[in-house]
Parts: sequence; structure tokens; C-alpha cells
Amino acid sequence: MRHPFFTAFYRGVVLAVALIVVGAAARADTIVLKNGRRILAFNVVEVGEKIKYETSAGELSLPKSIVDHIEKGGAVPMADGGAANAANLAITPPVMPGPAGGTGGEIERAVIHDGAIDRQYIAKLEGETRSGSPVAGMGAAVGHHAAAMFELAHGDMDHALADERTALTYAPEEPVLLMNVAYLHLRRSEYKQSLDYLERARRVAPDNPDVAKLAGWAYYGMNKMDQAVAEWKRSLALKPDAEVQAALDKAERDKQEEESYKENESAHFTLRYSGSAEPALAKDVLRTLEMHYAAIESELNFTPPDAIGVILYTQQAFADITRAPGWVGALNDGRLRVPVQGLTSVTPELSRVLKHELTHSFVQQKTHGRAPTWIQEGLAQWMEGKRSGENAAVLLQIYGDGHAPSLGNLEGSWMGFPGDAAAFAYAWALANIEYIVQADGMGDVERILDRIAAGSSTEAALHEVLHSDYEDLMRSTAEYLRRSYGQ
Repeated sequence: MRHPFFTAFYRGVVLAVALIVVGAAARADTIVLKNGRRILAFNVVEVGEKIKYETSAGELSLPKSIVDHIEKGGAVPMADGGAANAANLAITPPVMPGPAGGTGGEIERAVIHDGAIDRQYIAKLEGETRSGSPVAGMGAAVGHHAAAMFELAHGDMDHALADERTALTYAPEEPVLLMNVAYLHLRRSEYKQSLDYLERARRVAPDNPDVAKLAGWAYYGMNKMDQAVAEWKRSLALKPDAEVQAALDKAERDKQEEESYKENESAHFTLRYSGSAEPALAKDVLRTLEMHYAAIESELNFTPPDAIGVILYTQQAFADITRAPGWVGALNDGRLRVPVQGLTSVTPELSRVLKHELTHSFVQQKTHGRAPTWIQEGLAQWMEGKRSGENAAVLLQIYGDGHAPSLGNLEGSWMGFPGDAAAFAYAWALANIEYIVQADGMGDVERILDRIAAGSSTEAALHEVLHSDYEDLMRSTAEYLRRSYGQ
């Protein structure tokens, strides 16, 4: 998402900073373990000698003895596109039933205890499968599934997927396991792989509403709106679901708006544009996008696996469809949504907008949707060619006065920010990314993104690559601004 202005935003800046700190749409607590690991969670409570909390994988608990402290009110990372972005699903994975005899809960409690996965116990379950007993096979599947849900709750997507796939080897026809593998592929923006597992799940559970629900997200991520709408309608016919209804409403708005749109495509993009737009503009947009694609691919050492959807709107259609705040100049919620009214060719400004929004697609897919907003927006501005010189004086004054919010408060969505607060957030995010790139090159950014993708928190990734926490990074950024821009 690209903000259209970056200068003259000091007016009301103290108010803006306050709004940044409290304005994120979703809030959570952070459980900090004694080993330094941080867990983002909802509804954290102490119950006896346990810390209980909720995550996307359901309710979990930790022994108080391994918890250092709890930080209240942190921001939940969310893509600015909101729930329509399949990589940031706000849905809980399907629940795994227990094996015959009702021992599922017992197995889960034995696998996850003292804040860790008991791999020796899982090995014991695997050994019991040598008897050929279906119950033993399901027990091993439940063990690996429990491990996968623990890893998912702690942001370790790669190991969660590995454990869920292993669970399938012991129960290959279990629909919930198939759906959970599909869910994890969705979280990684791997839509075709997700559909492969959902098709297998549908063969063994043709009337399961969650299969259709997840298939709708997969088709949406692949820019196949007709199939997404059909799947979500099927899901709702099988079971009412508020999340599915909200997704369907948005998809149908898109579908209705785009029915009269023309289509074009290139090697890496599928483009739809209003019939009132110039065909030459559509071709010029695709040419420009392919040029930017090659540049970003080289910088981030990453190639998105699927074609990227692009939609060119009139100004009014953009406002009606996205329902974004007035300060939003373009949007990326899995597809690049750009207003181009009145243009007949790609201007330098439109080229910058396209590169900015395309950067979001790369970062989103490279990190499996886990990159915080400040990295997303800071890197997108850097890629489009923006630098901090014009804002350095204001940023240093705010930082020097102690009013600059921590980058931790800029991890979540900015969609609720008013214009002044958003302008500060954009400028401050750019400054921090600019410092990282100028200090040690784009390689450090790439390594930070890789660690975030592997499950590290953003601050842990900074520690691993830069040997800095948020406070260190902000201080170094301020020093860089003084040194580079003579403030």
C-alpha cells in the first residue's frame, strides 16, 4: 500500500504518534520466555502454575517456570489487505478428532508439555505402528499433528508443515490432516499445492464445509474469482460461517465490478482493466511490471511461484471496491489494485506505484505473510526509489523528543491510521530500512526476511542478522539520519 505524500507532516505529530501506538485494529499480548523467545497470543491468563493463552491453533498453556514476563497490548501482524489475503488467514485450522478409544487428548498432552514437543514420545508412537494396528497409526498421526499445531502457534511454519505431512503418512485418508496441510500451504501463499490436498480431502469427505472454505481461499489467491465464489457458496450451503460470508461478500463485489473488464497477461501477471481505460495503457503497465519484477527478483533473491493479479480501476471504482481510507493511493491484498483514471501511458509516478505494490507481493510470498507492516512499507518505498532526506529533520526531532513509537508498535495494520499518523509511520519505516540497506547491503534485508519466513519474530530476526533489538535499530537509524543528511 502506498501513501501519496511524505512531506510537511509535522503538524499534529504528537497526536499522530499517540494514534499510532493505540490505533492498530487488532491487539494481543506477548509472552516472553526465559530463553528469549516471544509468543504473540490472545487472552493470556495465569491459572495455578500454568500460563494459558489462545492462538490460531486454539488454547495452549505453558508452565509459569519458563516464562520471564508478559507484555500487554502488542499489535497483531496483519496484512493491510485484511482478511482477503489468503496468506494471513484469520481462521482456525480444522480440529483433529481423537483416535478410537478417545485417547486423542491424552496423546496431545503427552506430546506437548513444559513448553516443548516431546520427540521421544512421538518416536514411541511411531514404534507402535509396527504392529499394523490402525489405532496405533492414528495415534502417531495425532502425535505429529499436535506437534504441528504447537509449531504453527509459535510461528514455525516450515516445521509445522513437515510434521503435518508426516502425520499424513500414518493416516493418509484423514480429511482433517489433508485440510491442515492445505491450510499451511495457503499460509505460505502456495495455492496450487493447497488445492492438490483439498482435492484429496474432497474425495474422502465430499460434504465437509471446511474443504470448500479453504478451496475458496486457494482460488481467490490464484485470482480465479468465479471458482472462489462457487466454493464459498458451497461452504455456506453446508454450514453457516461468518468468515466465509465476509469473504464471499467481498469476492462478489470484485466479481460484479470486474465482469465488464478486459483482460491481458504477460509472463508473470494477469491483468484486468476497466473498459474505459486505454488498451495501450494496459500493455504499458504489463511491460513496466515485468521490468520491476526482474529488478525485485534480483534484489530479494526470490521468485513468486504463481502469476500475480493486477486490476486497473477508475478512481471511484477503487474507492468503492477497496473501501480504503482516503490517503491510500493503491492497495495490495493479494492482487495489485491501482487507480489509473485519466492516464493513457505509464507516468514516472505510476511506475513508482507499481514497483511499490509489486514489492509487497514479493515480500508477502517470500515470508509466507509474516513480514510486519513496517518492513513491508519501508522496503516497498526503498524499492520504488524513495529516500529519507526530505523527512530527516522531522524524524530526528520526534525521535529526540522521545515521541517516536517503537517499531514493535508498527508491526500491525495501518489501515486505521489517520493521514498524519500514516505519514509518520511510512517515513519512519523507510528510514529504518534505509539504514539497514546502507549499512550492510540488501543481503541483510534478504536474511531478515528469510528468518521471519522460517518462524522467527521480527525482533529475533534482527538479533540474528544485525545483532540489534528494536531500540538499537532505532538509535542507529537516528544516527544514520544525522550523519547522512547533516541534521
